[in-house]
Amino acid sequence: MSNAVLASDRPGSAPITQERGQRAVFCGLTSIIWLHRKIQDAFFLVVGSRTCAHLIQSAAGVMIFAEPRFATAVLQDRDLAGLADANEELDRVAAQVIARRPEIKTVFLVSSCPSEVIKLDLANAAQRLGEKYDGRVRFVDYSGSGIETTFTQGEDSCLESLAAKLPADASGEPALMVAGSLPDIVEDQFARLFEQLGIGPVHFFPARSAAGMPPVGPNTRLLLAQPFLGNATRALEKRGAQLLQAPYPYGAEGTTAWLRAAADAFGVAGEHFEQVTAAPRARAERALQAPRERLAGKRITFLPDSQMELPLARFLQRECGMELGEIGTPFFDQQTMAAELPLLPEGVRITEGQDLDPQLDRVRAARPDLTVCGLGIANPLESEGLRTKWSIELVFTPVHGYDQAGDLAGLFTRPLARQDMLEV
Repeated sequence: MSNAVLASDRPGSAPITQERGQRAVFCGLTSIIWLHRKIQDAFFLVVGSRTCAHLIQSAAGVMIFAEPRFATAVLQDRDLAGLADANEELDRVAAQVIARRPEIKTVFLVSSCPSEVIKLDLANAAQRLGEKYDGRVRFVDYSGSGIETTFTQGEDSCLESLAAKLPADASGEPALMVAGSLPDIVEDQFARLFEQLGIGPVHFFPARSAAGMPPVGPNTRLLLAQPFLGNATRALEKRGAQLLQAPYPYGAEGTTAWLRAAADAFGVAGEHFEQVTAAPRARAERALQAPRERLAGKRITFLPDSQMELPLARFLQRECGMELGEIGTPFFDQQTMAAELPLLPEGVRITEGQDLDPQLDRVRAARPDLTVCGLGIANPLESEGLRTKWSIELVFTPVHGYDQAGDLAGLFTRPLARQDMLEV
């Protein structure tokens, strides 16, 4: 039975409701796939079961001759029964990793459902191993468990742990920190725009290497690039960072508002801002013309999965002309969504959490043109003649910024184009 309760009210609009019941989401271990590509001298050691190992290898598509920077220290039956010292095995595997990969500067010890169920203390293990290797390799622990979480929370948990270890910024000068893993090409595009605007220094968190992790302090202005970093945001605020409220940089409108939040914080003149952003914004708007013709008037529903649902819904409705059905999100964080809510149309249904069967019943009754959902739900809906888009694809694909606006919209046109080709 669905357990829906009021989560919060938005003046003049529909309430946000909570649902509690059966969920269908990936666990936070999935985030290792993009984090290990981003932090290029880090190794992610999952302490979990063979199921954890299979999940990561399947998600990464690891080839047999590859040498990935992640692995699983598999908990055996004796570990789970408390008949063996799991820490001894962990020490052995950590030593093996460091011996084989001398370039590794940070080892993340990632807990999973099994290791958390048996209360394996990875925080103490990280401290012990850090002392053993005497600063040559840093050990950081965080939770990738799938217990009451969704897959993007793995990055949130990772950055929350890193935030406590960032160096203190004692420069006394304002600096901008952009938080959230971005593909290198997108990060470089944003860095050029900030430089043209005269904003600096600009640090990206996480950095591409352990040595490049940014300082943080009372003069740090924090701009979120990803909408699923609630805990990391609060950890950075504890270190003195000041959050800049802005929509997320999806599409021409979102990217402009995101950049403007930084420009206002650093006193950039309005005329100079327009001068710098006019050309890339015009390119983005031109790139959106063709997909908008395909998407305008189509109805879309989001099932909760990635925590990107609200800003994506805003982009599709305001810049692509789509009509919004239900917007489901695994967790609603008022702080990180404060700038997005006012941009959504009044009356749209927003649901926090999931009760799977009633949500699927609503999708079947509404029969939207497109449903954004997890992999496990997509195939059953497709078999019923409903077109779907995998939400995880939106995390793995470069979608931020002006130059990716057309590509982002194109991700939603493809299922509709496929439907047209399949129709006889």
